[in-house]
Amino acid sequence: MSAPTQAERQATLDAAYRHCAAIAAEHGKSYHLATRLLTPDRRPAVHALYAAARTADDLVDVPGDDPAGDLAAWSRAALEELDAGWSTDPVRLALVHTVRRYDIPVEHLVDFLAAMTSDLDVTGYADLDALDRYMWGSASVIGLQVLPVLGTAPGVAREEAAPHAIALGEAFQLTNFLRDVGEDVDRGRVYLPADLMAAHGVTREQLAAKRFDARFRELMREMVALTRRRYDDAAPGTPLLAAESRDCVRAATDLYGGILTAIERADYRVLDRRVRVSKPRRLAVFARRLTAAQLARVRVTMAKPNSRSSTGA
Repeated sequence: MSAPTQAERQATLDAAYRHCAAIAAEHGKSYHLATRLLTPDRRPAVHALYAAARTADDLVDVPGDDPAGDLAAWSRAALEELDAGWSTDPVRLALVHTVRRYDIPVEHLVDFLAAMTSDLDVTGYADLDALDRYMWGSASVIGLQVLPVLGTAPGVAREEAAPHAIALGEAFQLTNFLRDVGEDVDRGRVYLPADLMAAHGVTREQLAAKRFDARFRELMREMVALTRRRYDDAAPGTPLLAAESRDCVRAATDLYGGILTAIERADYRVLDRRVRVSKPRRLAVFARRLTAAQLARVRVTMAKPNSRSSTGA
């Protein structure tokens, strides 16, 4: 059998990116909506990173007969294929292409996969420091992976924006933890620091029994405030990004920050239900950012040396 032509390889790659976009649209509605504000060349890479993270995470959260073996095999294949530059798996193919195109350090993927592996055995975290160490792999490195795709403003080094990308990844992850307390405990895992739970008189048994009371409300109130401080830490990083990427990040922040508001409006009752940002609210955030994103693209285009404004044409 003859080797595939360049056109055939490109068609396979395009299909892989479309597959990742479908995963993002199905499982990450807020993220997917925000990515529509990105320039078309950046959008597929974010979909690929999301789909890869989702796929690895599902091997743990929606396990087959051998979750440890499945995750190890997927991880090994991804790392080998990064070296080879190609994969027959659509998610890993898009991941390989994205990592190589944007020169994303492979260590970030390794650390993420290590965090997913720890979920197979670790069921709780003693304190916020321990949770932060876990989130380095589960969230911080996701922010660092996405950063090269978003790009930075002229004169801004990636290292300058990195701490804020880390903080935003952690803020999103903490938001997920608070929204999904009930679902996570059903999987045998608790992502609320044990020392804070003890300080408020909340036990794992209470979470497993889905027993809401004033003590749980106050624990959640403290965790929401803590999470908002991570969003505050992330905010100065948005102006450091490429202008045409900023409104995507602002929309994602508004949408995910909106989950915290929804938790508050639900009186922190997240043990037996999943709070959501409504579709009208999501669309309103998108519409508000759309015009700004379009104007940013125009300004960037006009500022290029070969633009009409710069040539005087």
